[in-house]
Amino acid sequence: MTTQISLPIGSSTQKGQTPKEQIGHPARLHYLRYTLFLLILAVGSGCSDSNADEAAQFFLRGNLQLQKREYREAIRYYTEALDKKPDFADAYNNRGLAKYRNGDREGALADYNRAIDTDPDFGATYLNRAEVRLETGDAAGSLADLQRIEREYKDSSFYQVRLADSYVRLNKPAPAQAAYDRAVQLDPRNAEALTNRGALLYSQKAYEQAESDIRQALLLNPRQDAALNNLSLLLARAENYTDALTYVERALLVQPNQPYYLNNKAYLLLMLNRGEEALPLVQESLRLDPDNAWAHRTTGIYFLNRREAVKALASFRQAERLDASVDDLYYYLGRAEQASGNRQAACEAWQRGESAGDLRAGAERRKQCI
Repeated sequence: MTTQISLPIGSSTQKGQTPKEQIGHPARLHYLRYTLFLLILAVGSGCSDSNADEAAQFFLRGNLQLQKREYREAIRYYTEALDKKPDFADAYNNRGLAKYRNGDREGALADYNRAIDTDPDFGATYLNRAEVRLETGDAAGSLADLQRIEREYKDSSFYQVRLADSYVRLNKPAPAQAAYDRAVQLDPRNAEALTNRGALLYSQKAYEQAESDIRQALLLNPRQDAALNNLSLLLARAENYTDALTYVERALLVQPNQPYYLNNKAYLLLMLNRGEEALPLVQESLRLDPDNAWAHRTTGIYFLNRREAVKALASFRQAERLDASVDDLYYYLGRAEQASGNRQAACEAWQRGESAGDLRAGAERRKQCI
């Protein structure tokens, strides 16, 4: 594998990104679709009928603004509803969704917690909270929320995808595969399920099956950016760098600031001997996510191609510190050690890579060191 694979999961991606299931980091999670729009007229504790009616009106206004994507206004109306009726679980849930869509993950999580505290049986909020937990790296918490509502949601394709994503983050591929299969069975037109299953299949080196899922996902949704990126990865694996570049560029049209896509494009440009175009892209990728080991590897390749061995070594070593499983890392690290005149260190790097399953590193060790 050469570039970073992604799970789809919505439209915008920012930091706090999911733990790897790299092959590459997944694209960020952002797909809260189960918004509960309920008008609750019941009178809460210490709440007059008048206050309950006013709360319901503010709640409806918030829903309208949420549908119009006026998130700040929606938050304001839900807050008014909660001022009138502090035990209004639906308002906490919907305000959490508005905060989430406005980029406030911590605020969303706090509101989902309040909704659940108010109504411990509020299934839709567990689903929403599971998504935020998954996005912010709490895969175990996400799985716990999803298991809490399994009886209610088990026949939802969307739910099964989220369940599978949590298992992936927890490095449990077998239940993840089963959940993705169930999601596709429930809804064969679920492009997200197909894309995510394709990513898992890729990680298991089932490349033909992965490509089948990813291409089917793109037939259903040609703007599925993670699928576009992942098809680019499959083409790059076959060294079809020109076509691979067109797909990652299409992914960037949907998500212009996605750091993994930027890095993948930079890598492909390097493979096409267009290094000067690649450098600003990988630099921007690292600005957006300084801990992306794949981007540090790409930077190292750039410097290695320019015969700047010292800078290349620094980048490869940083990639190793962050994630030693990055593809071909030890092959390139050994080449950089060799270029700096340290043959023994090069052989040691290739040996470490061969032990870790880096085929190119193993081939280089047998060629150079035996």
